[in-house]
Amino acid sequence: MDETTDCQPADPGSFPFLQQGHARLASLAGEIEDLQDLLLDVQALEAAGGRSQTGRLLKELEDFKPSVTMIGQIKSGKTSLVNAMVARPGLLPADVNPWTSVVTSLHLNAPRKDGDPVASFQFFNGDEWDHLVSSGGRIGELSMRAGAAEELQKIQAQVAEMREKTRKRLGRRFELLLGQKHDYRHLDDDLMQRYVCLGDDFEMAGSSDQQGRFADITKSADLFLPLPSLPVPLCLRDTPGVNDTFLMREQITIKSLRNSRLCVVVLSASQALSSVDMGLIRMISNVRSEGIVIFVNRIDELPDPVNQIPDIRDSILATLEKMNGPENPRIVFGSALWANAALAPETYPLCHDSAASLRQYAGPDALAGPEQMWQLSGVPELFETIGARLTEGAGARLLSETRQRAANQVSSMKTACTVASMRIDGNRISVIEPAALSQLLGRLETISMAQMDTALDQVFAAFSARVDQAHNKFLERAVASLLQHLENYGENETWQYAPDGLRILLRSSYQVMRKNLLAACTQVYSDAASAIFDTYQQAVSIQVSDFRIAPAAVPEVPPPVAIGATIALDLQTSWWKSWWKRRRGYRAYASGFYDLIKAETAPIVQELKEQQAAEIRQDARERLMAFFTEQRALLMDVAEKTRISVNDLNNLFGITAQQEQAELLDLLLKELAPDGAKQTDEPAQAARKGAAA
Repeated sequence: MDETTDCQPADPGSFPFLQQGHARLASLAGEIEDLQDLLLDVQALEAAGGRSQTGRLLKELEDFKPSVTMIGQIKSGKTSLVNAMVARPGLLPADVNPWTSVVTSLHLNAPRKDGDPVASFQFFNGDEWDHLVSSGGRIGELSMRAGAAEELQKIQAQVAEMREKTRKRLGRRFELLLGQKHDYRHLDDDLMQRYVCLGDDFEMAGSSDQQGRFADITKSADLFLPLPSLPVPLCLRDTPGVNDTFLMREQITIKSLRNSRLCVVVLSASQALSSVDMGLIRMISNVRSEGIVIFVNRIDELPDPVNQIPDIRDSILATLEKMNGPENPRIVFGSALWANAALAPETYPLCHDSAASLRQYAGPDALAGPEQMWQLSGVPELFETIGARLTEGAGARLLSETRQRAANQVSSMKTACTVASMRIDGNRISVIEPAALSQLLGRLETISMAQMDTALDQVFAAFSARVDQAHNKFLERAVASLLQHLENYGENETWQYAPDGLRILLRSSYQVMRKNLLAACTQVYSDAASAIFDTYQQAVSIQVSDFRIAPAAVPEVPPPVAIGATIALDLQTSWWKSWWKRRRGYRAYASGFYDLIKAETAPIVQELKEQQAAEIRQDARERLMAFFTEQRALLMDVAEKTRISVNDLNNLFGITAQQEQAELLDLLLKELAPDGAKQTDEPAQAARKGAAA
């Protein structure tokens, strides 16, 4: 089946304004391309056995595809904004089933092989579905813990209705479909409607292509799309809206945020950061401010955007400050409607009010054509902001780590070159036998890994103790506050208590853990690099100028977004009064509240102490193991060069003159140093490229 798609991107030739806002991403793409060229030159100088080292670095550069997670309230226009960003108006259905929890990942310009799917849809597995229908997802869990039987019954009735419709629609295939994945080599509107969009009452239950047929059981969708105007590969992840009572969406969004490089919070200008967005603030408050961009959508609904936007900005900043949100986040104002209208004016015509708002925003002398409409939509500014954040964050980290690892390799190659030159000149070189060298490296790795495990054990033991202490202190203070309330006001006045104090304590504990972890990893990685440096001196008794071994890069510590998960006290709905009325006596209030909040916050504490800590630990260990794997291959290669005949050494790197080879390696080391490419003069770069070629 040939690969086809009915959802083609807008033609950059017809819409040159699509290039707007991509300067920073284009600059990043240029830096990656320059480094790829440099690595190809390193690869050209390698011996046949060493090509896999540089090949892995080239593959990592090619696979670089930072993810940007879009979160926001329902009806904020988030999905319409995503459609505009990928220049495909109408690609993702904006009116989705309010009960579905589909995460749609748009992989833009991702490297693909022939035959790879264009669209993949993953269904919930049996356990996930059973949890959903038996307890109503996380909101059901909250209701049960709080004893709000009436609310739980209502939720279960809604889920049961959804389940019955799903079974009626899918029949005997229902159980068979759970846990499966459907792949397609084409993408069209029908496909999207079938998997992620709500249908009607599905009276035609036997139809295979009806709208929303699989929507209820679809967990995630992955679409692989070309976007010629985008300079680098990117993954835009559209998450479900989070301001409803179906908190399973919240868990999915939290998971997406943990795996994302950047988060774009989409708000509606008419209700920016209203009460329904408190859940959003809780989640993003645990992400560093450089990882957050706020896009205020629907300014086309403002009658006077020029004068209203400053007030909205001030209101957002004040709310974030009050709620301990990120400080000074980048706020972009725009309209997904204007962006889609610029791309498809016939499909998305502007109503009278929206057109009037556009004219007012553009100014009296402006001609609001497609290009200016696109500019005023805020999409170019959003891309500019995303480009700046990725260039300064994930992109800079990728380039720095790759340069360090490549420099280590070139240093090793330079040592091998020096060994070859001295042997060709007739010098005898004392070296460790390969078998003995391998044993020495094995001992070094064992020692370093033990040092790593000891350091990590100390970091996470202290973190666990600190978290438990914070948890217990919160519970003790909350109960003490409750008892004081009962003494002062009795049982007839409902007591309120916010869990924000616990979140602040947990966030502080996490920040201390992050600081200690980075210090521990820096020390262990530096010790490992020093040990490898000393091993070179032992393995080959020669001095090599500018020889250095850079340590592995410390791991990134993901934000603790789980801290922002809803706690029963956040809801402040009728269940609280119901819980209050069920108590009898002060002791029952105190013990009941203690048990309730302990049970409610235990999953958050457990995720921080166990799941998130385990992932960080694994990353830290894998980086150290990868460092030793690379260094072992390089050192063993040097050792082998001492055993090759002198005649073979003359053509070791495909360059007869060893002096010329040494000069090229020197140039490579200079260019691989931080900002080395900018400091190396162009004639030298040209000479290096020509000789390597």
